Amino acid sequence: MDWKEYNAHDFYDELIKPGGEPRDAAAKVANYIARLSNKQIRSRQTAAEKALIEMGITFTVYSEGENIDRAWPMDIIPRIIDAGEWETVQKGLAQRLKALNMFIDDVYHNQDIVKEGIVPSELLDSSKDFLPQCVGITPKHGVWAHICGSDLVRDGDGTIYVLEDNLRVPSGVSYMIENRAVTKRVFPELFSNVPIRPVDAYPHQLFDMLVEVSPRDKDDPEIVVMTPGVFNSAYFEHSFLAQRMGTELVEGSDLVVENDIVYMRNIEGLKRVDTIYRRVNDAFLDPEVFNPESKLGTPGLFAAWAKGNVALVNAPGAGVADDKVLYSYVPDIIRFYLSEEPILANVPTYRCSDPEQLKYVTDHLEALVVKPANESGGYGMLVGPAATKAEISAFRKLIKENPRNYIGQPTLQLSTAPTITGETIEPRHLDLRPFILQGKESWVTPGGLTRVALRKGSLVVNSSQGGGSKDTWIVGER
Repeated sequence: MDWKEYNAHDFYDELIKPGGEPRDAAAKVANYIARLSNKQIRSRQTAAEKALIEMGITFTVYSEGENIDRAWPMDIIPRIIDAGEWETVQKGLAQRLKALNMFIDDVYHNQDIVKEGIVPSELLDSSKDFLPQCVGITPKHGVWAHICGSDLVRDGDGTIYVLEDNLRVPSGVSYMIENRAVTKRVFPELFSNVPIRPVDAYPHQLFDMLVEVSPRDKDDPEIVVMTPGVFNSAYFEHSFLAQRMGTELVEGSDLVVENDIVYMRNIEGLKRVDTIYRRVNDAFLDPEVFNPESKLGTPGLFAAWAKGNVALVNAPGAGVADDKVLYSYVPDIIRFYLSEEPILANVPTYRCSDPEQLKYVTDHLEALVVKPANESGGYGMLVGPAATKAEISAFRKLIKENPRNYIGQPTLQLSTAPTITGETIEPRHLDLRPFILQGKESWVTPGGLTRVALRKGSLVVNSSQGGGSKDTWIVGER
């Protein structure tokens, strides 16, 4: 592979500078790949794909009412970030989650940020994820969102932006860990020559945090992972994390609440549960409080949590900070609670709830990305430059019918990285989802899950929408 023939056009490439020289942190990797023939590269990619199947690494997509298991799509050329740059990103992510947790706690208590006129009350009043049942409750350490997956993108000038925060049930960390395991199998020689930060400490860090938030002060609290079941798209991750932490994987029907104490059914009878890492959405968590038709939750679970007898991670109601409209206020939230300037920038955002900004968005749909407030996975959004006139016209109508539900953002020149496409290597757009844990203190994964838009020219990286992934290397001396 001759990198001088590689052309990222006008986009910032994560590995290769304009002109074909590798970036400093990527030099060893890029030079190594340059020495491989196309046949050798393709052979290693095939080996990785076989390994993913052998290891049972899958994800589930929903198609025409069916659940379809697919092998996890992964490109073997890693995405590389300099360790010095990552130190700044890490601090910015920790700052962001700390402020968001203070915001959530304030929202369910005094609402000082509303009284000061920084966040409008109507934003909370119209939020489907603001749960009145949570008012007055204080989780241990004042932490509501213990786990956050913030999506980062890099623009054409090299600036890293936070694209969105995911504070309800963020997923993808298992694929980050498994991507590393596969990469070690296909490029073992690089791991002895390149100072790559390890990622396999995450289950240990997660377990420690789950122990830390336990309501009972004991050395061995009972921790469980609560899953909606085998048909959930992230079930692989639920079982993976439970296995790595050495905890039980349970469904709602495996738990029972007696006298506001949560117990797990097992062959010996009932065993008290202290902390539940729940991967069940708020609406289905407790049929006595939320959706009465839910078969996924456990009756009485909310009351047990509200009385401090069990920890729920993430806490119910944390999704109020997951709203993409609220996202536009995060820089002000950081300034209000921490008296600090944001370390990481937001993507410039237009709120369609504002009449002037609404007019700008509807007049410029061809140039913008427009997102609904509470969707995920790339669903329900409009990528203006790639949309047809009919799609733009239909979307304009949706926005005007419910302006509160939409934001607009400029179409960023997302960075690229070399990606194997058939017999060649071409640039493909990508983003990055690091994971942040917060208990008493915060911890950030060294890297994260890089998601790649495998279709040429596409900006949609979600696996459910045809995207793939890469291993992410933070490179530099420890």
